[in-house]
Amino acid sequence: MTTVTNPVEPRTTEDSPRPRRRLAGRFFRAATSSVAATLLSQAALLTVLAMGGAPWLASAFAFAAGAVLNFFLTRRWVWGRRGKPALGHELLPYVVVISLGGFASVGLTTLTGHLLAPLNLPHAWWVVFIDGAYVLSYALVFVVKFTMLDRFVFARGAARTPATTSPS
Repeated sequence: MTTVTNPVEPRTTEDSPRPRRRLAGRFFRAATSSVAATLLSQAALLTVLAMGGAPWLASAFAFAAGAVLNFFLTRRWVWGRRGKPALGHELLPYVVVISLGGFASVGLTTLTGHLLAPLNLPHAWWVVFIDGAYVLSYALVFVVKFTMLDRFVFARGAARTPATTSPS
């Protein structure tokens, strides 16, 4: 009698495509919720700019509007958290991570406003360029923000209490 052995090593969970699919799903949902937050931010930004507000004020107001929506949307839909947010494990780290993106946005829109000032552009074109700088800044930091939120803020071990997570 001959025994046949399988030379292939068994697949571990690290090798499984399932975690990669889950990561891709989270990334897609995060991108989608980011688009929703960006649309709200755009409405806020353009409203403040159209009323003659300074670029720093417009981008700060837009950042705050999008950040609040994005926190609740990503917390629930992307990372499956429910219940009251844990202040020290979710809310404060989230604020730190997105604030870095917010500072980049405010800085870039303010810099763009200063660079455009000597050109004496018509107001409509000035708004278009400021808005472009705002959107570009968020596109540049999205992947970094997603990684930090996924690995540190809403990581599997973060805030694992029954009140803040869904049943697994």
